[in-house]
Amino acid sequence: MSTFQHLWQTILNFIFYYPLFMSYLWMIGALIFYWKERKEPPFQQPVALTAYPLVAVLVPCFNEQDNAVETISHALQLNYPNFEVIAINDGSSDRTAEILNALTLQHDKLRVVHLAENQGKAMALQAGSLLTDAEFLIGIDGDALLDPFAAQWMIRHFLENPTVAAVTGNPRIRTRSTLLGRIQVGEFSSIVGMIKRAQRTFGRLFTVSGVITAFRKSAVHEVGYWSPNMLTEDIDITWKLYRAGWDIRFEPNALVWILMPETLNGLWKQRLRWAMGGAQVLLKNIDVLFKPKLNYLWPLIIELILTLVWSYLMLTMLILWILHFILPFAGFPEISSPLLPMGTGILLGTTCLLQFAMSKWMDSRYEAGLARNYYWMIWYPFVFWLITVSASIIAFPKVLFRKDGTRARWVSPDRGLRNDD
Repeated sequence: MSTFQHLWQTILNFIFYYPLFMSYLWMIGALIFYWKERKEPPFQQPVALTAYPLVAVLVPCFNEQDNAVETISHALQLNYPNFEVIAINDGSSDRTAEILNALTLQHDKLRVVHLAENQGKAMALQAGSLLTDAEFLIGIDGDALLDPFAAQWMIRHFLENPTVAAVTGNPRIRTRSTLLGRIQVGEFSSIVGMIKRAQRTFGRLFTVSGVITAFRKSAVHEVGYWSPNMLTEDIDITWKLYRAGWDIRFEPNALVWILMPETLNGLWKQRLRWAMGGAQVLLKNIDVLFKPKLNYLWPLIIELILTLVWSYLMLTMLILWILHFILPFAGFPEISSPLLPMGTGILLGTTCLLQFAMSKWMDSRYEAGLARNYYWMIWYPFVFWLITVSASIIAFPKVLFRKDGTRARWVSPDRGLRNDD
């Protein structure tokens, strides 16, 4: 066997075994977490807290005229005795300001702050946090519908442990009118929810969810608040808090219902932004590998590096595979892919379906009828793997050549077709 063939076989082994290994690692970790999770019945009022400190729900809004009333109304229905809602109008160009002002006349617990021009979500969150005396902040998106018991489920972690800086919740998808929407319902269970459970079991979460996270304001203040130049402020604040020695937890009972893209263009823009945010965090925090005191972050940074390498190797395999057909007599040997539906590819596909089934079983406690969505998940590898891998490949060079200090401002996202049935 030639040197090239040895190298190619090594690449194929990594391409195949890496996602297989990570999938079983996630399933094992999630099962361990679920063993503790299942002892707490969902959708029932949590055990009474020892105290009810003031909580501020921060709602950054940019061009949210279609969602503002619904989102603010749900936030004001929190089943928590001591809270306020602060809506931050971040230089919206539609009727968001007018709608928010009208809502303040109807609700004593609502306050609104208007930023003169668009500053980005990070600055909007900071503006809201500086406006309140509350030590605990719950950040949600301008289209999010907060569960009434979310605050109680999250605040208990802060009261139990003074080292907890943030508690991230459990986003549920309410856009499911198209194939992309239905697939994302399963994705947030089988990928997002399962990974968070596993990461919490084995050590640290890679990121909180920007759509629902509670923060200890003193911890956020210590690390300099959210970074305005980061495309994904949620990933960045997670790493800033970890590096400062704080802990972060995942609370699956803290639910929020959100809208997601249901067009390929909207989905691509979202995943590219997520991938660029991850690349920014990688470059910003690569130095933790040389700091033994931060060794608890090594597994996360190594996984991030390996995932990026895996994406580029997938691209390499695809290019060589195509060249084999185009130039069969130019020195390119016959190449087979481990991801094709044969042999090892079937094992990988079966593992993927097993992961989907397990995650839906776990999350069915929070969403009735979730198992009906299982059928649509057969499309996940074909649609989302392609988009995710492509986004990772393109994101890294875009971040490398992105001008330092460029502020991450809002762009009105694709939030799909509304269907709450």
